[in-house]
Amino acid sequence: MKISRKKFISDSFILGTGSLLLPGFSSDNETVMTVNGLLSSQKMGFTLTHEHIMADFIGADKFSRDRYNPDEVVQVALPFIKDIQAKGVNTFIDCGPVYLGRDVHIQKRISDMTGMNIMTTTGYYGAVNEKFVPAHAYNETARQLADRWISEWKNGIEGTAIKPGLIKTSTDKGPLTPMQRKLIEAAGITHLETGLTIAIHTGDGAAAFEQLDILKQLSVAPAAKIWVHTQSEPDSEMHIRAAKLDGWVSFDGVNPATLQDNLIYLKRMKANGLLGQVLVSQDSGWYHVGEPNGGNFKPYNCISTRFIPLLQQNGFTSAELDGIFKINPAKAFSIRVRKY
Repeated sequence: MKISRKKFISDSFILGTGSLLLPGFSSDNETVMTVNGLLSSQKMGFTLTHEHIMADFIGADKFSRDRYNPDEVVQVALPFIKDIQAKGVNTFIDCGPVYLGRDVHIQKRISDMTGMNIMTTTGYYGAVNEKFVPAHAYNETARQLADRWISEWKNGIEGTAIKPGLIKTSTDKGPLTPMQRKLIEAAGITHLETGLTIAIHTGDGAAAFEQLDILKQLSVAPAAKIWVHTQSEPDSEMHIRAAKLDGWVSFDGVNPATLQDNLIYLKRMKANGLLGQVLVSQDSGWYHVGEPNGGNFKPYNCISTRFIPLLQQNGFTSAELDGIFKINPAKAFSIRVRKY
């Protein structure tokens, strides 16, 4: 049965802003870091865990703030943020890494203008054959790279008081290159000293489990790591295996063309009793630096307007949807060290 959007919003607790008693940790001391400071995990509400405001694909060696007009980026992105805010989204995690589009000034401006909770990143992006890895990373140890990222946590990013809410790094398919392994090691060191969650853009399942092995050598537990783009691995048994280890699996490519695929992924996780390890987002947005007016900006509303109704029509309960879009993000991104 087709559910009208008006009825869906009025009937559903999913898009509400009421507080939740989140099982598994105390609301008194669990927090996340936004561009406007610490926020109780209880107040994250409905969260999009993997989106982007801006991206510049030119590469680390040519990246420059002179390549874009911040006012234009804000002007383009703002209506899309307001749109999802009106649909009940409370927290927006911008997974853009440094040298690939992270601009904390833009993120804070949009947060201040809308009241949207926005989280930003630290870490380097090793995928795409290391195109976005800065030259100094090749000469530094994992410890030295971690010290850079830890400094952003302790002192703020680029001379601001804004601190990261997660560690974002990435690899291509396995086996990982020496640089990609070093980035994962640096992320593990950073986690142990900050409690920030590690979100890793991952080429395939082989890479995902190699990452877990590297982190295990540092005594970093799987619960500290998000397998970003889990949908890129076609073998769902790998998704299940990672979730059973307590790792987070992120199906973050929801768009009109992938609705049925993502429905199947979530049905499989539900059938295995693993919805408590699932994150869902869209990987949308993308003001593309270098294209006129940022190119084709992808709206952030597919989950709200199409995917949640589809899940409801296929038997997902309000409690299960609250778990995916509210409880799981609050657990996944809460600042705490997770060790074996």
